[in-house]
Amino acid sequence: MSDSLRHRVQALGLTLPSPSQPIANYINHVVSQNQLFISGQIPLIDGKPAYVGRLGESLSEEEGVQAAELAALGLLAQLSDALGDDLSRLVRILRLGVFIASSGEFQRQGAVANGASNLLVNALGEKGRHVRTAVGVSSLPAGVAVEVDAIFELQP
Repeated sequence: MSDSLRHRVQALGLTLPSPSQPIANYINHVVSQNQLFISGQIPLIDGKPAYVGRLGESLSEEEGVQAAELAALGLLAQLSDALGDDLSRLVRILRLGVFIASSGEFQRQGAVANGASNLLVNALGEKGRHVRTAVGVSSLPAGVAVEVDAIFELQP
């Protein structure tokens, strides 16, 4: 497998977007010792929020899965940017956090989070396997349905 994340994503028939820029007082990523922390990423299409709404109300579970995949693609764009598109420094994803805007009755947050998890494993192979938290919340930035963040382990 190529050490270029961009090539791996292209092999899946997807395009790695340009990394989004912070819209408030924070940075996209930070490295501390051998860990890379990437800020929360929302689903964007052409730089604009996509999949606006809540699961169990205005959005279906399948739309939630697509939103999670799109947010994870943004996460991969940040990873590529942080590593100069060179995956040789990546050991693995340690933790993935998936936040799903959903009604109180919606209980399939884990199924929605699989959209992000599956994309990460498909793009990164074994390095993409991770522990995960999938949490239902009442709202997210820009009204989107999903936000993801992650912690990665890097080579020393």
